[in-house]
Amino acid sequence: MLYQRVAAISLIVVTTSISHAFAQDCDRYQWACQGWNAGTRAPVMQPRAPLQVAPVPPPDARGFYGQPRDVEPALDPRASGQYANLYAGVDGEPFPIPALRLADVDPAYLRRDVAYPTNEQPGTVVIDPHSRYLYFVQGGGRAIRYGVGVGREGFGWSGTATIHDKQEWPDWYPPKEMLQRQPELMRHMSTLRSGIGMAGGPRNPLGARAMYLWQGNKDTLFRIHGTVEPWTIGRSVSSGCIRMINQDVIDLYKRVEVGAKVVVLSSAWR
Repeated sequence: MLYQRVAAISLIVVTTSISHAFAQDCDRYQWACQGWNAGTRAPVMQPRAPLQVAPVPPPDARGFYGQPRDVEPALDPRASGQYANLYAGVDGEPFPIPALRLADVDPAYLRRDVAYPTNEQPGTVVIDPHSRYLYFVQGGGRAIRYGVGVGREGFGWSGTATIHDKQEWPDWYPPKEMLQRQPELMRHMSTLRSGIGMAGGPRNPLGARAMYLWQGNKDTLFRIHGTVEPWTIGRSVSSGCIRMINQDVIDLYKRVEVGAKVVVLSSAWR
């Protein structure tokens, strides 16, 4: 009798252990437990459909993760012709400006006319670093909206400034602090008329145009400028400047006046 009781207890322990192991397997091996077998007290399991995990593409040649650069983001076919015209190659420039490869920029950041109620006067530039948009106020509740690249965390700024000067194919004079942070930049520098810098041209990071932002009589050292890296539009990548697609910065350059007000909204980093 004692032997039978011990055997029964052992069977219960073993069965419980097996059941527990099966229950763990439900989680560990993604099996779906479909109730319990009354005879063995073990879970009845059926294979669960494998989890569908989207593959993460490797970084592209520029080191960015995300959508492969040879796959164009979703773009309204009705607008593709319009954007092809807006971002065609630009003639009559001292340096070539190739057509924008639309696959390099999220369609949300392409230029468009939008509703934009504001108390700011027409001709004002409003920059929203959080949404990565620049608005050129036209009045009547409308604005031209451009996608921009903005300062990465720690380099953003906000406030009001004016456009003190505008230049085509500007020379670039990086601040001393930047050269100290990135000494490798020195190999691209030379002695220009205003100091150590890089002459304007197709490799210059300021791109085809630049607008210089001042507060009162002081240069903020921040610029609105073009870029030779259009795939960075919509990102927080710069040292505080506002970068634009070259075709967009040329368009804004034609519209905005020297002395125009520039409002940079506060950026809520997440």
